[in-house]
Amino acid sequence: MSMWRLLGLNRAEAAASPSQTDTVREITRALDRLEPEKAKYVAAFAYMLSRAARADLKIEQRETETMERIVMEHGQLPEAQAIIAVQIAKTQSILFGGTENYLVSKEFSSHATFPQKLALLDCLFAVAAADGSISIVEDNEISQIADELRVEHKDFIRIRSQYRGALAVLRRE
Repeated sequence: MSMWRLLGLNRAEAAASPSQTDTVREITRALDRLEPEKAKYVAAFAYMLSRAARADLKIEQRETETMERIVMEHGQLPEAQAIIAVQIAKTQSILFGGTENYLVSKEFSSHATFPQKLALLDCLFAVAAADGSISIVEDNEISQIADELRVEHKDFIRIRSQYRGALAVLRRE
């Protein structure tokens, strides 16, 4: 059964919904077998992971593999679904990143609990650190996401400090 039918909507109505961005809708379609709220959560989560990974305008293979592992664990998805979610999120981020970034984080923030927001921030840093270094631009992007999620700066710093060894801004090279 279609996710849209479970919600009591047809695809035309769903497409017209102002509360859900096109990016989240695209990823959600790939996860059609999941319970609708979980699919929306995973879609937004995967998109924001790709947003952090792509902040430096490239997504390394190690970052992709880390995103897939994280989506499998946090979304409790089989590997195939996690790979699809991450690939669609990466594509959407490349195509629509500038216009969708705030909308997706706003939608995620409106449905996520505080612990889920903190878990996302931790995962964003893990993805950015997957290639061995968190660039200044990746660090700034994660900070921006934290602001959009309305996470207090002290909580952001607490999570960020766990990755201080990978922060390019703190390295002496």
